[in-house]
Amino acid sequence: MSKGRYQLLRREDVGDRRSSSGLDLVVEDAFSGKTRLVATLSGGESFMAALALALGLSEVVQAYAGGICLDALFIDEGFGSLDPESLDLAINTLLDLQSGGRMVGIISHVPELKERIDVRLDIDTGRTGSRVTPVVS
Repeated sequence: MSKGRYQLLRREDVGDRRSSSGLDLVVEDAFSGKTRLVATLSGGESFMAALALALGLSEVVQAYAGGICLDALFIDEGFGSLDPESLDLAINTLLDLQSGGRMVGIISHVPELKERIDVRLDIDTGRTGSRVTPVVS
């Protein structure tokens, strides 16, 4: 999803640390040739890494779980932290998943998503409650 720029790697140099710190990942940046901690990712980079991990994990679960099908994916925000090129890449990735038969649910306020998503539910809130409007473009 980063056009070959970033690669997530499992950190090997954890030494004798035996605490449960989760999955130790680092980011290899092909542009700089350096490896850095995932904590140094910007908001947009962090969102793209999380999305890539979620998509990869769903593929692994489907491949190894004996017939389990994960055909729905829900994403709650994060799109507002992306630059225009990364937003385009994320949307295209999700549209490809949708065309492959998966349902993709996105919760967002980013106007560019409304322009690109053909079928959606718009939620309008007010003093008397919320109103749901189905939209098919």
